[in-house]
Amino acid sequence: MASFAKLNSENIVITVESVVNDVLKDSNGIEQESIGIQFLRTLYNEPNANWKQTSYNTYGGVHNNGGTPFRKNHASIGFTYDSNRDAFIPPKPFNSWVLNEDTCRWESPIPRPEDEHRYLWNEETKNWDLQD
Repeated sequence: MASFAKLNSENIVITVESVVNDVLKDSNGIEQESIGIQFLRTLYNEPNANWKQTSYNTYGGVHNNGGTPFRKNHASIGFTYDSNRDAFIPPKPFNSWVLNEDTCRWESPIPRPEDEHRYLWNEETKNWDLQD
């Protein structure tokens, strides 16, 4: 299955749909994003809808199965499509977090402790609070 994200006028993902891969194939049997986009526009009778293909197996610029990463992250509702980076970027969780340009994921100003405990980010203190 191929995944496609529908974008609003601000390039925010408003829905994600799956399309059977065979629908995307051209006359030579090669999958084409443009065929999937046209299929969805026709299916929903929205000839000007803005659709972008996204990869279910891509997270942080890495393909889970060792394949070629596609648009940095699998799109979800609320993500933004950045055409300059050709990437789907999740909503910014906190004002202090910064975008990692390689992964197009938001990162805290200090790393989360890597131990067996649970932590939550505290935006007031700009630190990780122990939860257990």
